Amino acid sequence: MRASSSNSPTNSPDSAPNPGADPAADPPADASFHVALVQLRVDPDEPVSARRERTAALVRAQRGADLVVLPELWPVGAFAFDRFEAEAEPARHGPTAEAMSAAARDAGVWLHAGSVVERAPGGELFNTSLVFSPDGELAATYRKIHRFGFDRGEATLMDAGTQPVTVPHPSAVLGLATCYDLRFPELFRALVDAGARLLVVPAGWPARRAAHWSLLARARAVENQCYVLACGTAGTHAGVLQAGHSAVIDPWGEVVAEASDTEERVLTAVIDPAEVGRVREKFPALKDRVL
Repeated sequence: MRASSSNSPTNSPDSAPNPGADPAADPPADASFHVALVQLRVDPDEPVSARRERTAALVRAQRGADLVVLPELWPVGAFAFDRFEAEAEPARHGPTAEAMSAAARDAGVWLHAGSVVERAPGGELFNTSLVFSPDGELAATYRKIHRFGFDRGEATLMDAGTQPVTVPHPSAVLGLATCYDLRFPELFRALVDAGARLLVVPAGWPARRAAHWSLLARARAVENQCYVLACGTAGTHAGVLQAGHSAVIDPWGEVVAEASDTEERVLTAVIDPAEVGRVREKFPALKDRVL
């Protein structure tokens, strides 16, 4: 497995896991799978339209990757609660969806475009992830189930999703989760039961709890014997410094690649999805589940 990092200057919304995914299916042995995690800087002084253009250029630069991942709520900033209402957009055909669809198509990549503040047809707001196929089609959306903030922020401004979502990528089934979801292992068990081999977690995780970010990402990899692709943001959202330290973690919990700091950069790695099956065969802990 190889890794590097570099500095940079569907399903219908809230749908159930794809019933056609085969949880037992393994990719070819030793298949190379190139991932690129874009640890994007969210600068409050940068117009959202300019950040969309800059992000689209970063995605286009990842041509050749099998999967590109962006962070949570990068158009507005995960802690910019006062801007959620103004920056809300449709999950389909909104400005972020249109820009990311074009970027995925131009680069010919699968793109987990992080999440946006979705305004649903009924007016409700959701923290919604968007996944595009290499032809630019919206392959899946996931409405974040666990909202952060307790009695303020996201927890009071947004509605909660209700369904786990998986995506049948040609090389491995992807399980979708977002930021605070990382603290709730039950969701990840549901994703594994639906066939997930790669757990994709975009986030806007604060620096003051950076140790939890690394610990929980590794724990989800170990207990589910999956790869975890954890993509955080750089910069500061509404005065909240971000943790950065995006990481690719293997099914043994070993860190394959990790951003060394909180600066904007593209973290790349080459992994082997077939390793999931080998680990589960060598150490079949999942077969001993009781609950």
